[in-house]
Amino acid sequence: MAAVDAEASVEEAPEPVAEEEPKFAPGETIHDVATVNGMYQNWFLDYASYVILERAVPAIEDGLKPVQRRILHAMKEMDDGRFNKVANVIGQTMQYHPHGDASIGDAMVNLGQKDLLIETQGNWGDIRTGDGAAAPRYIEARLSKFALDVVFNPDITEWQMSYDGRKREPTTLPVKFPLLLAQGVEGIAVGLSTKIMPHNFRELCKASIDVLRGREVQLFPDFPTGGLCDVSNYQNGQRGGKIRLRATIEKADKTMLVIRDIPYGTTTTALMESIVKASEANKIKIKKVVDNTAAEVEIQVHLPSGVSPDLTMDALYAFTDCEISISPNTCVIIEDKPRFVGVDDMLRLSTGKTVRLLERELEIRQDELNEKWHSASLEKIFIENRIYRKIEECETWADILQTIDTGLKKFVRISGEKEKANDTRLVLRRAITEDDLTRLTEIRIKRISKFDGFKAEEYIQRLEAELAEVADHLANLTRYAINYFEGLLKKYGAGRERKTQLRTFDVVTAQKVAVANQKLYVNRRDGFVGYGLKRDESVEYICDCSDLDDIIAIKRDGTFVVTRIAEKTFVGKDILHAGVYNKNDDRLVYNMVYLDGASGISFAKRFLVTGITRDKAYDLTKGTKGTKTLYLTANPNSESEVVSVQLSDKAPARVKQFDFDFAELAIKGKGSMGNIVTKQPIKKIIQKSLGDSTLGGREMFFDAVVGRLNTAGHGRYLGTFDTDDTLLTVYKDGSYELKTPDPALHFDVPNMVLLRKLEADTVISAVYVEGETKTHYVKRFKIETSTLEKRFAFIPESKGSKLLCATCFPEPEVEIKLQRDKKADKETEKLPLHSFIDVKGWKAMGNKLNYFKVHGVILLTDEGPEPERRQLKKKAGPATIPRPASVETGPLPDLTGPVNVSAADIAQAQAVLKTPKSQLKLF
Repeated sequence: MAAVDAEASVEEAPEPVAEEEPKFAPGETIHDVATVNGMYQNWFLDYASYVILERAVPAIEDGLKPVQRRILHAMKEMDDGRFNKVANVIGQTMQYHPHGDASIGDAMVNLGQKDLLIETQGNWGDIRTGDGAAAPRYIEARLSKFALDVVFNPDITEWQMSYDGRKREPTTLPVKFPLLLAQGVEGIAVGLSTKIMPHNFRELCKASIDVLRGREVQLFPDFPTGGLCDVSNYQNGQRGGKIRLRATIEKADKTMLVIRDIPYGTTTTALMESIVKASEANKIKIKKVVDNTAAEVEIQVHLPSGVSPDLTMDALYAFTDCEISISPNTCVIIEDKPRFVGVDDMLRLSTGKTVRLLERELEIRQDELNEKWHSASLEKIFIENRIYRKIEECETWADILQTIDTGLKKFVRISGEKEKANDTRLVLRRAITEDDLTRLTEIRIKRISKFDGFKAEEYIQRLEAELAEVADHLANLTRYAINYFEGLLKKYGAGRERKTQLRTFDVVTAQKVAVANQKLYVNRRDGFVGYGLKRDESVEYICDCSDLDDIIAIKRDGTFVVTRIAEKTFVGKDILHAGVYNKNDDRLVYNMVYLDGASGISFAKRFLVTGITRDKAYDLTKGTKGTKTLYLTANPNSESEVVSVQLSDKAPARVKQFDFDFAELAIKGKGSMGNIVTKQPIKKIIQKSLGDSTLGGREMFFDAVVGRLNTAGHGRYLGTFDTDDTLLTVYKDGSYELKTPDPALHFDVPNMVLLRKLEADTVISAVYVEGETKTHYVKRFKIETSTLEKRFAFIPESKGSKLLCATCFPEPEVEIKLQRDKKADKETEKLPLHSFIDVKGWKAMGNKLNYFKVHGVILLTDEGPEPERRQLKKKAGPATIPRPASVETGPLPDLTGPVNVSAADIAQAQAVLKTPKSQLKLF
């Protein structure tokens, strides 16, 4: 019946009457449950506020979420110095936390794994391997000494009632340390999230001291898993910033890499799975992965023979969890509202709060000492002046108190009370109260009989000394706070050194390190390229490639296109050249001869292919109808070549065959027209000889920040490297190694002494100490080995042997701090090594430093002068000389009229005029 009435009401509903909107007081909300919109606007907002304030986001005052605060409060209530079962702690915490035991247990394990506030016992899991903790009934915990010293003080704690009104719990704990930055936190609320990175304990203490001293501070994350971290885009931990984390990978040998540390937020299991997944996808080539993690992380990545460990290292960073990125977001609760602040601002707020807490503790301590001094002074006067005897005749309690008060006033006065003549009364810091008088009546006779006035006076003096100290601390609060943080650093900083190394990473491009897991084929006639072409007579194998590569295809009509590799892609018929395209390759030069369809003139050009748009067709010629390519080669190292040009039999030229040298052409862009080869029809062009690289050797630079070579000019200039040139690396362990100058190499910068190009006259000068005899030697030698990628020790391998300095400077000089005999004082002497010893073999011991004792050696010269740089990075070809008039080229153009001549043309003409006739190259 109700349903029928409802339908009737809908059908016969009268016109709605406009009602006045209710007026609410400011801040008042009405929970309108009649509509979904009303429920959403009110109830959802309440829920979101609760999640933000009470569950997910920490407070700036103590850096704790509510569940963490309640756990610590419960543990403080239970604290008796012994370990407690975690299950008992969870039960105690449930009196304050209304969300069940599971959330409490997880939060407690998270606190325990951070190894700062909770001292653990049992299996608490491992954040490196991802192993979980044992059940709460099997593991135990207690508050750490640091937590007891820094986190709790009931006298300055603000309290509130628990959720059921039966208990008191702290609103925030009086934490006197930037705990939030030390532990880090991650939380997801409704509409916002927070992710604050953990920072180093010692660095936080030092940074707080710097804040108190008015210095600028700069904090960077430090993770318990170690590893490498690039903080160049940290942006003070605020939104929009990003940090990159890498595992620490070492080269054990040519067939094995060892992962020592893992990025924060991942586990060894997840890391191994990502490596296996990348291997199955043919992105990296590995033989097997072995996890030997125990006390330290050790994941062995075994490589098949012939696979580069350096390239595999880059591939691990590109395709696996060996490199991850984290976007920090420092959101905290300040004055009951979520705020986004930077890490340095959080540190300043925390340090300022710590100063206020220390001041409040000092004020409380001052009040306590004043009370003790007041009571001890009254007690001393009461006993020494035998005031207690005068109360024997009193009959009422009021008479007793009055008698004591009258007797005391003969010996004391209140601060501010008018003095009498020759007044020797003790000045009290507050008035005498009835409680003071009552306390005096409670002194036992035994204590009065054993009273020692000297000890009482010493006790009062100690109280006065401590009061003076507290007053000094209050007057110099900043100095006191600095001493407080220095005390924390000294007491709790041992063993908390930075674990994460701060580095600057180079960007690993996936295309550069991708394994060649596909084979590129081309069907020149039909115009298809790809790795999935059906094998037949018309399909030709080009090279191995990866499925991330781009492919370039140049056709006979002089057009080309760059496209992403696929199984089968149509790029146009009559393909002359197909290959892998690398947009950053500035050494791959194309030599080309083409016939212009409109004029019938053949042009030659050398060009680079840069600045392209994928899948866009480009023209290498004038683009006229009938244009075709007569000759095309791709030269990986800008090699020139000499070709033999044979003219058509119908050509009117008297000379039907001549040579053309591409070295005489400058390397230009893909859109250049080129130089005229001939105006006569060409029958064929044949390569006669392959020339040298016209760009010369590559200029190499070493960037010590990332530990890599480059050709972009970053870092120290090493020189120009040709095919057979090598790099010399000297290490701190007294060994050297020869390497090819490959930008893919990783260099162990912290353990390197010097890195330079090996020249024929390179001499290494070294000073070392022999481990067994503790004798110092000097040696100078040339590199006599030629084996690459192998270390050779040039100092004895006995235990304790140490390389003190090494240099390739031609005339090296050292400063030696020495002692000539047992009774002599220490002195310094400058020693030119090139005059001290001649160049000998690399295995020779060298000459002894015949002093009684050598205390130190300082190298006064650097590792050697840098090579001179070339003026031009690209080697220009010789000037092109105009050909004489002949049947082949036709008459020379008329130069009698006005022409526009550039400065470059004038310089070229002057160079030609100064060139002897014997050196002119004529066609």
